[in-house]
Amino acid sequence: MKVFEKNNNIFRILSEAISEGIIVVNKDQIIVATNESANNIFGYEKNELVGKELTILIPKKHHNTHGGYVDKFIADSGKRKMGLGRDLFGVRKNGNKFPVEVGLNPFEIYDNSYVMALISDITLRKEQEVKIQELNTELEQKIKKRTQELYTTIKELEEEIKLREKAEAVTKEALKKEQQLNELKTKFLSLVSHEFKTPLSGILTSTTLIGKYTKEEQQEKRDKHLATIKNKVKYLDNILNDFLSVERLESGKVKYKFATFPLSKVINEVIYDANMLLKDGQRIKYPQDIDEHIIDFDEKILELVLTNLIRNAIKYSGENTEIDLQVVFENDLLTFHIIDQGIGIPEKEQQFIFNRYFRAENALLDQGTGIGLNIVKSHLENLGGNITFTSKENQGSTFTVQIPVAKQS
Repeated sequence: MKVFEKNNNIFRILSEAISEGIIVVNKDQIIVATNESANNIFGYEKNELVGKELTILIPKKHHNTHGGYVDKFIADSGKRKMGLGRDLFGVRKNGNKFPVEVGLNPFEIYDNSYVMALISDITLRKEQEVKIQELNTELEQKIKKRTQELYTTIKELEEEIKLREKAEAVTKEALKKEQQLNELKTKFLSLVSHEFKTPLSGILTSTTLIGKYTKEEQQEKRDKHLATIKNKVKYLDNILNDFLSVERLESGKVKYKFATFPLSKVINEVIYDANMLLKDGQRIKYPQDIDEHIIDFDEKILELVLTNLIRNAIKYSGENTEIDLQVVFENDLLTFHIIDQGIGIPEKEQQFIFNRYFRAENALLDQGTGIGLNIVKSHLENLGGNITFTSKENQGSTFTVQIPVAKQS
């Protein structure tokens, strides 16, 4: 901020010469300079924004994820327009939200990183677009009416043919989408029916058998069936939680909670629970050198991601195999590699593996809903992370998760 105070005359002369709003933020996303246009656009007095967090100008629903995007942008160091393909909004001092167009330009002064945002209020443009759309709609209606009136002419006949071809194409596309939706619904209902029916049958059988073990010396058999019931109920609860997670992700109701915690805490809990599911001879290789890492992230989401991937590795690997969990911390990027020796993913199906309800052909006989990886990918992308994989059928898979975190001292 002192840099801009020292050169404020130069900055003022240059910035006031253009009509766009200029806002400069440092790497901590604190506003260090603005020009008069920016102040006017957002409704602030001169220097009123300096020293404020950038989130004061951003809609609240984007506060959690915006910081990660800015950090990644500074790291990439490339000029670009922000929000290509989607609408962006700013928030004025009075709380009103309005559409904006933003160009981002990273730069460095005295080894300090900054981002200059060129901001335009495009409210008028959006209003004009709406008017143009209304005029287009009105024009289309007039053309349709005119073609009805000129039906006997050759020109009208040609137009009528074009309209019919267009309507036919739209109808075919709508029919195709409806068929795809019906197939998805059928697959979903079949999946839910199967995934619920099997554990419910097990619960019913165990409940019936427990009633037959009435003697005291049969307690061990009763405990065995009680354990079966607990496992089946937990499995059903996990399925329901997956469906609820999908609904929350689609409706935008997910609220992430960042906290500082030891990385080893989450990994210990995940591996402890996973050990209960190991097949004969299976083992999980514990990652090395993680005790010193204290990170800032959403603990529940990290646990969900690792649990899903390790359980998949166990499920799709045979007896006497090893699941290797590797952890690498480098440049504020935490990377996990989950390596198994399982059935792998057929090459022709790998492009669909993160699609909701998709299950590879060689995994259809195993229990599963096909939504776990979709949920994991959605959460990671919302938090600025990513997930990739490599796999070879009958040899195994390696899933790699990367999340941006700052190691705490």
